[in-house]
Amino acid sequence: MTTRRNFLKASIGASAVVSIGGTAPQILSQAGAAESKPSDEKILVMVQLSGGNDGLNTVAPFKESAYRKARPTLAVQAADALKIENSYGFHPAAQGLSNLLENNRLAIVQGVGYANPNRSHFESMDIWHTCQRKTAVRNDGWLGRFLDNTRTDDALDIPAIHLGHEKQPLALSSQDIRVPSVKSLDRFRLNDSGKQLRKTVTNIAKSASPSGDLLGFVQTSTGSALSASEQIEAASGQYKTGITYPDSGLAQKLKTVAQLIDSGLKTRIYYVTLDGFDTHSRQAPAHEVLLRELSGALDAFVRDLDEHGHGDRVLTMSFSEFGRRLQENASEGTDHGAAAPAFLAGNRVKSGLIGKHPSLHDLQDGDVKFHTDFRQVYATVLDKWLEVESAPILGGKFSPVQALQS
Repeated sequence: MTTRRNFLKASIGASAVVSIGGTAPQILSQAGAAESKPSDEKILVMVQLSGGNDGLNTVAPFKESAYRKARPTLAVQAADALKIENSYGFHPAAQGLSNLLENNRLAIVQGVGYANPNRSHFESMDIWHTCQRKTAVRNDGWLGRFLDNTRTDDALDIPAIHLGHEKQPLALSSQDIRVPSVKSLDRFRLNDSGKQLRKTVTNIAKSASPSGDLLGFVQTSTGSALSASEQIEAASGQYKTGITYPDSGLAQKLKTVAQLIDSGLKTRIYYVTLDGFDTHSRQAPAHEVLLRELSGALDAFVRDLDEHGHGDRVLTMSFSEFGRRLQENASEGTDHGAAAPAFLAGNRVKSGLIGKHPSLHDLQDGDVKFHTDFRQVYATVLDKWLEVESAPILGGKFSPVQALQS
């Protein structure tokens, strides 16, 4: 059976065209003109930590005897911790997070999770992505619903971008908006040295008004692809920064995001992933590397945005599908848990610890209990940052946490 996407691949022969979704520009000839001045619209950057980040060693309660007793080989020692408050500190590898906190650029939302936690990576992540349990119909994600609910006649060419080699997160799935997954800027641009592909795309997009049929699909997909490609080409090679990013995958993704923001794209949502947090055995060396990558990348990214005048309009949120058990296992690792901290980084956050650290003496099946529903963090992002009503998107009313400046 020939699908519309297969038709595009066969007819145009360009995977870059097929991968770019969204609405076609109204006037194709203006598609490549990037904004010369920074937009005032706020941007959300999502950093997903896949595998279940160990929140208890990321923000360590180093003075708690229960913590040290439960983790004889893994506990962060008081002398090594990067102090947050008297009793809590970052893992020593998280220097970048400590720098952000010291510069009033990091809110640490403690005890984030949900009732009756699911310890399956896939199911728990789907719950975070959709705000719904497996028993419900899950056709779209919370960010996809945001895109649908904020779509106008003057719709953005590229309202959201997923950057990376991973499968596109369910959070970005929507009913009406096709979100591109971009592996790199080079692969995002149309490879068309002879200009024949560009001419073909232009002719298709100009042939008639877009409609709901196959031709309309081709027109909107190809037109949006050309728009995105030309904007990226215009920005490529012009971006300069005085910030030195770490040599890591996440850092390079976030540097690319910074470049796209500075290019004038009107994209509101960027999504990146850092994998590897399923630390069941020999956690200490693996977690150290991961936290160094995460914290170094975030620190450089926030400073880079500031340098280019975008610091006040970009909020970065980092989360994981669950935390880890309090008790370390026999393999010097930790098993799937429940509550964990989420991080909000940027110039407009209320820096510091938000909410109490979960009790280590009142556990549920060996896990620390959540006290802040993750949808409260989403409500903060939607109501207070993106300035849209969160209830229709989240499926109910959730009180925002006090993590952003008014």
